[in-house]
Amino acid sequence: MKTCAKIIGSTFGCGFSPLAPGTVGSLFALILLWFVSPLSNVLLISLVILFFVVGVWAATECEKDWGHDAGRIVWDEVVGMMVAVVALPANWMVFLGAFAAFRFFDILKPFPINASQRLPHGWGVMVDDLLAGIYANIVLQILVRVFFTSLVG
Repeated sequence: MKTCAKIIGSTFGCGFSPLAPGTVGSLFALILLWFVSPLSNVLLISLVILFFVVGVWAATECEKDWGHDAGRIVWDEVVGMMVAVVALPANWMVFLGAFAAFRFFDILKPFPINASQRLPHGWGVMVDDLLAGIYANIVLQILVRVFFTSLVG
């Protein structure tokens, strides 16, 4: 089970990237999301919940060997990116905007994202990216509705 947790936690090895593993994990998620974008919002939200729960378990297991919120753990980026695109048009501009906004909030970590990292075990790993995804989604919802109304038409 530990090997399975490490495969999931590292997002199939993306977390071992020597440069910006979080960004690599986010790019993996972006590509995955492009292919699952035809899913309904209900199915996407269901996947977010499932992936989040699996992520808490995997991150908790990975932390036993790699340390708290180790850079190799990037499954949280996958979940955060999924949240960033919920209820948004499946459009390449929106997806790139979601990627940029998610990475911005994930790196900057405004309150309460920064505080959530202190949660125990895999919870701290997963919740901060969940919140970054929510922040990114809110920004994109506003931008799409104000500037790109033709996308939501």
